[in-house]
Amino acid sequence: MISFAHLTGNLMGRRRGHRQHRAAVALFSTVLAFCAMISGIDRAVAQTVPRQTSTVPYGSPTSPDLSQPNSQTTTDPTQPTQQQSDPRIQPVDIQGTDRTRDVKTDTTQQNDQNLLQPAPNLRLKPLVPSQFEKFVAETLGRKLPRFGSELLLPGNRDYAVPATATVPPDYILNVGDTITISLTGSVEGSVDVEMDTEGKIFLPKVGAIMLAGVRYRDLHDTVAAALGRQYRGYDVAVSIRKLRGIRVYVTGFANNPGAYSVNSLSTMVNAVLAAGGPSSGGSLRSVKLFRNGRLVTDFDLYDLILRGDRSRDAILQNEDVLFIAPLGRQVAITGSVNSEAIYEVREGDSLASVVAYAGGTNDLADDSRVLLYRLTKPKLINGREVSRAEAETTLATGGDILQILSEGTLQRPLANQAVLVRIEGEVVSPGNYFVPPNTPLSAVIARAGGMTDQAFVFGTRLERLSVKRQQRESFLEAVNQLEFALLSAPLSNSDIGVAGDRSTQLAAASAALAKLKAAEPDGRVVLNLQPGNPTLPGEILMENNDRIVIPPRPFTVGVFGAVYRPASFFIGEDRGLRIKDYIERAGGKQRSADGGGIIVVRANGDVLSRRRGALNAYALPGDVVFVPIKTQSTSILAKIRDISAIIFQIGISAAAFVAIAK
Repeated sequence: MISFAHLTGNLMGRRRGHRQHRAAVALFSTVLAFCAMISGIDRAVAQTVPRQTSTVPYGSPTSPDLSQPNSQTTTDPTQPTQQQSDPRIQPVDIQGTDRTRDVKTDTTQQNDQNLLQPAPNLRLKPLVPSQFEKFVAETLGRKLPRFGSELLLPGNRDYAVPATATVPPDYILNVGDTITISLTGSVEGSVDVEMDTEGKIFLPKVGAIMLAGVRYRDLHDTVAAALGRQYRGYDVAVSIRKLRGIRVYVTGFANNPGAYSVNSLSTMVNAVLAAGGPSSGGSLRSVKLFRNGRLVTDFDLYDLILRGDRSRDAILQNEDVLFIAPLGRQVAITGSVNSEAIYEVREGDSLASVVAYAGGTNDLADDSRVLLYRLTKPKLINGREVSRAEAETTLATGGDILQILSEGTLQRPLANQAVLVRIEGEVVSPGNYFVPPNTPLSAVIARAGGMTDQAFVFGTRLERLSVKRQQRESFLEAVNQLEFALLSAPLSNSDIGVAGDRSTQLAAASAALAKLKAAEPDGRVVLNLQPGNPTLPGEILMENNDRIVIPPRPFTVGVFGAVYRPASFFIGEDRGLRIKDYIERAGGKQRSADGGGIIVVRANGDVLSRRRGALNAYALPGDVVFVPIKTQSTSILAKIRDISAIIFQIGISAAAFVAIAK
C-alpha cells in the first residue's frame, strides 16, 4: 500500500516553483490531520438519518482490477484512472472545509438533539375556563374538559423532532445542514461537511458542490456525480448528519408567543407545542402559516386529533410566522357519547357534527333522543328533544348544550332541575348561576359574593318570565278593550271641535293602538322593600330564568311632563322635601297640566298617584315624577289616559305611556 508520505511526495515532486511547494506542504498537513482524526474516532459515525448508498459499477476499462490485491504500483490513485496501475484500495483524503465555520465533530450531536428542548423560563400557563365553560360546569354540576386540552399537559410537551426521525424525500437542503459522505472501495474515507452561506460544500480534489435547493431524494446522485468526475471504483454513502436550526415566530393566541429556534424538520405542530399550545383564548381550529407575507396553509388541529390527518401540517422554513386564531364558538356535549367534552365548532357545523366530534354515541345511547339546551339573550330555553333527522340539519350555535339520553332514561321533571338565575349590577361576581329549585333570593345574592358598598337595595329589580307572560296577556286584553271602546264610542261635538273630524281621530287612535301593541312588558315583580333597609326579603324563591338587577345608589329625583323645567334634581342630604316641592323646583305645573293625574314611580317599582297622596309623600332617591297633560273627558286621548292605570300595573313606565299617548 502506498503510504501517505509517498503519496504527498509524488504530489510535491510534480509541483514547480515556490507557490507549488507551499500548496504541497498544505496538502501534506491536511492529510496528516485527517489520518489523526480517522484513528481517533469510531468509523461508524452516529447518524441521525439512514444513509443513502450506491455502488459505482466496476468492469469498465478504466476501473481498477480488484482481483489482484498484492500487485504493486507507484501511480497516484487520486489521478485519473487511465494513469493508475496499482489496483489496491488506497485511503484518500477528502476532508471538506467549511468556508464560514469550523467543522463540528460528534461531540456536538447531543447539543443538536437538544435544539428543541424547552427553555428553563418557558412556563405553561394553565387554561383559564371561558365563561361558557364555567356555565357548563354550573349547569351539569361538574366540569367538562375542553377538547384537545390534554395535548398541553406538562407530561406531553416533548415537541422536539426525535433524533431517529427520517428525513422526508422532499426535504430541501439549505445553509447550515451537515452532510456525511462516506467512501469505500478504491477511495476510503468519511467526512462531515457543513453547507456554507452560499449553500455549497467543498471537497479537495473535487471542489465546490452546490447543494442549496437540492431535495434529499436527489442528494446522493448530486454528490456521486461530482465525485465521479474525479474517482472511479468506489461506493458512496450520503446522509444528513445534522439539520440546521431555523427561527420561526408563533403569534396570536399562543400560550407563550414569540420567536423559537427549531430544527428544519419541524412542522407547524412542533412549533405550536413549543409555544405551549393555544392559550385560554386560542383556537385549535385555525393555525395559519404565513411565509413571506403570504398565507401558505390554515391547519385545523381537529384534523390531526380526530382523524390523524397531517396533510396540512406543513414543514417550516426559516422566518415562517404562525398565527393562532382566537377561540371560536363552543358547544358542550354530555351523556351517552364516547367523549364528553366542550368542542369548538366552525361555521356550518350541525348538531350531528358535534356528536361526531365526540366519537359518536355509545352502546347505551338512544339515538332518537337528544336534548338541546340553547342560550339566548342570555336566557336559557329548557331542553327540548330533537330528532336524529333534525340534528342533521340544525346548525350548532355557540352556547349549545347537547345531552344524549340513554335507553330507558327519563328526563327529570322541570321542578327537579337546577334553575338558572342571572344577577347583574352591584354584586361582587355578577353572572349566570345555577341553583337548586326553591333557592331563596338571599342565597343567590350570597352565591354572587354579596352586594357591594354602592348597592341600592331599595331599587332591586326582579324580572320573571312567568310574570312577563301574565303581564303580556293582561296588556293585550287592555289594549283590545281600549280599541273596542274607541271604535264603539260616539263622538260629541266637543270631540270634533277639539280633535278634528272623525277620520282624524280614528287615525290618531290607530297610531296609538299600534304603539301600545308594540310595547313589551318587562316582567318586573314589585318587591316589598322599605327605604333604608339593607336586606332583601328572604321568602322570595327563585324560578328558572329569573333576572336580578341591583342598581347603584341614585342621587336624583326626576320630574317630567307638563312642567316648565323638566329635569333630574340632586337630592343630596336634603331628605325632607316632598314630591310637590320638587314639582315647584321644576317651575311648577303648566296650565295644560292635569294635577289630578300626577304619578310617582319609585325605584322599587311601586307607583303612587294623587289619590294615594303622591304630592305629600316624601321624595326618595330614584323617584320619577310624571305630570300628564289635561285632556277633554270625552276625547280619545282621555280614554287612553283612563286605561293607563292598567298599563302601569303591568310594567309600562310613565314616560313610555306618554310617548304612546301623544
